[in-house]
Amino acid sequence: MDDASLERVPRELDWNLLRTFMVIIQEGSITRAADRLLLKQPTVSNALKRLETQLGRRLIERGAGEFRATEAGDLLYSECVDIYGNISRLSVVLREVQEEIRGHVTIATASHVVCPFYDETLAAVHQRHPGITYSIEVDTSSEVVRAVLQKTASFGLCLVHQRHPRLHYDHMFREHFGFFCGPRHRFYRKRGLGIADLREESFVSFKTDRVTDALRPVALLRARENIEDRIIATSSHLEEVRRMIVAGLGIGVLPIHAVERDLRDGLLWRLPPYEEPPAIDIFLVSNPATQVNRAEEMVLAALRRRIAELPITQRTYPK
Repeated sequence: MDDASLERVPRELDWNLLRTFMVIIQEGSITRAADRLLLKQPTVSNALKRLETQLGRRLIERGAGEFRATEAGDLLYSECVDIYGNISRLSVVLREVQEEIRGHVTIATASHVVCPFYDETLAAVHQRHPGITYSIEVDTSSEVVRAVLQKTASFGLCLVHQRHPRLHYDHMFREHFGFFCGPRHRFYRKRGLGIADLREESFVSFKTDRVTDALRPVALLRARENIEDRIIATSSHLEEVRRMIVAGLGIGVLPIHAVERDLRDGLLWRLPPYEEPPAIDIFLVSNPATQVNRAEEMVLAALRRRIAELPITQRTYPK
């Protein structure tokens, strides 16, 4: 494609093709992209061909056992994320113009984030500015990061394994994970156990319970203590991991401060190690490239003030 043809692209390009291409890359498959977009596979395949024709570039290498973005495809995907994010935020920006100080805040969060000063901050902002509305979307930490990156979330709360260079991270709080079993397990209400007693037990855990992922400290503890990697069930959501532990599928790890009521009610029983349990950090993740409305700016600023005011010892749970 010559320079003159490239200059015509912004005027003639169908923007829906860019969104389709972005989903194809994210799903790594035309078939899965079609399922996500609720379209037929030939429709998605034809959209990719039209986009490649308009740009005069091959965007995806596809063949027997191969599906990967070309260099041009990688560059276009990066731009698509920005374009899609900006378009998706038009309603948020326009709402602020119409409603003046009123605005909407979309929070993407990992499941069961238990943080007292977070709740207190939301309550204080609501009391001063009742016109602010909220939506809270619960997902995996990786999806929280994606939502913030694509600007579909005002900010996110999640575990972090690798920091994205385009995002900003505030260390929100630190939580400690303990091992637990439910009433049906043979260790329930049993005292005098040592961590060596756990070595041959079956585990339920989070999908991120790997040395190369966000729950690395937990995985390292199991490796150091020669606890067999017998994980029989996993979930991305804390509530479902808790359900499987209570049901007796195996022992598992949970944030200690988040299950205090379950311990009092007898639904869970704490297992070793009792000293120096694995520590996991939760971050407030934001996108500096996002054009925030006044409500989003206010909530973010309030949270950052609280983080700055409280020393890490007061943001560590259990205390």
